[in-house]
Amino acid sequence: MKQIFNQSVDSVSKMWLRSSQGIGGGIREGFNDFRSELRDATTTKKYTRSGIGQWDQTLLWAVALLTLIGVVMVYSASITLANGAGREAAQTGHSYLVRHVFSLAVAVFIGLMAFQIPTKVWDRLAPLIFLFTIFLLILVLIPGVGKSVKGSSRWISFGVMNFQPSELMKFACILYVSHYTVRRQEYLHTFIKGFLPIGFIVGFVGALLLFEPDMGAFMVIAGIAMGILFLGGISAKLFSYLIVIGITTFGLAVATSEFRRKRIMAFLDPWDPEQAQGKAYQLTHSLMAFGRGEWFGVGLGGSVEKLHYLPEAHTDFILAVIGEELGFIGVFIVIICFYWIVRRSFMIGRTCLQLDRSFAGLIAKGIGIWIGWQTFINMGVNLGLLPTKGLTLPLVSYGGSALLVNALAIATLIKIDAENRVLMRGGKL
Repeated sequence: MKQIFNQSVDSVSKMWLRSSQGIGGGIREGFNDFRSELRDATTTKKYTRSGIGQWDQTLLWAVALLTLIGVVMVYSASITLANGAGREAAQTGHSYLVRHVFSLAVAVFIGLMAFQIPTKVWDRLAPLIFLFTIFLLILVLIPGVGKSVKGSSRWISFGVMNFQPSELMKFACILYVSHYTVRRQEYLHTFIKGFLPIGFIVGFVGALLLFEPDMGAFMVIAGIAMGILFLGGISAKLFSYLIVIGITTFGLAVATSEFRRKRIMAFLDPWDPEQAQGKAYQLTHSLMAFGRGEWFGVGLGGSVEKLHYLPEAHTDFILAVIGEELGFIGVFIVIICFYWIVRRSFMIGRTCLQLDRSFAGLIAKGIGIWIGWQTFINMGVNLGLLPTKGLTLPLVSYGGSALLVNALAIATLIKIDAENRVLMRGGKL
């Protein structure tokens, strides 16, 4: 303001001097000078530290709101499950909430640590992180090392919590494919040097995930890799190959698994009496939950489906409980928050490309693809638009590994945005 005031005084003085000397049009020229200098001063003000800010606060608020909704809804959806899980759990009644809040606290700590890491460090470490995560995916398949739950070996036990390497692979895939795309930009239009290496690597990761089995994680990771390669400039012909390979792989996975075939048939006709009591049981009860919720819901804590009718109500089908208790309005708020996160991810990525930061830009857009794609699958499953698949709702569902990696990704995204703002202020990284 002081700068604007001083320039204003100077301009008015010039105007008065010109008019007093009797120069024709002096007053008009003086006012024009005043208006021009005032506009320049206010324009300069927009690019100061206070004007640009340190990071995207609206993005952080959207994440915080989703996380808060997740804490409340995990407690609501799991309290009956905890009370029926045995004497020890019944004494506390909040066991799932306590573990969720503990995981959230660890996730916040990891996010704060990740925010301190410059993007260029991620660029250097991307191949090592990817190889380490592949090692963990192999480790879970070793009997006695990987923890098996309901026939799936996906976790490694660390005492206080179980860790799921497939969740970390989503973030590692973003880093590595972004690194690969930037480093081999000139070969992306060739089959041997551009397409084949990354195709083999993603295929190997997919095979490890299908051995667990974890079809949902494979779909998300394949979508992330394809999305980043597309944004990175892979040729349309090679990208069409990726689509064909993805569809073929999915078809073979369904054709060779009786369990998956039954899920597809249940999805096509969930209300068939035989299907409704079998593979379509979760889907039918999820749809009934949304039906009971209507516009404004039955009220927080009033869900009937969570009373041991809807399996995995606190994880994969938490959106159904939100729909039942908070209604369409609650689901709409969740969708808006996810939309804003994905939108800001792509805008941050676009800013990176304008600042000639290709690697950071692909990471930002990759995080947007990940969150948007996984959210779409989870919501599609809950609403009966897609076959039932075990995928959590990011930032909302119960699950320690997912929360930790989500926090890592969001912190990296905010760090990229903060670095962009430093550069826009004329600073250096």
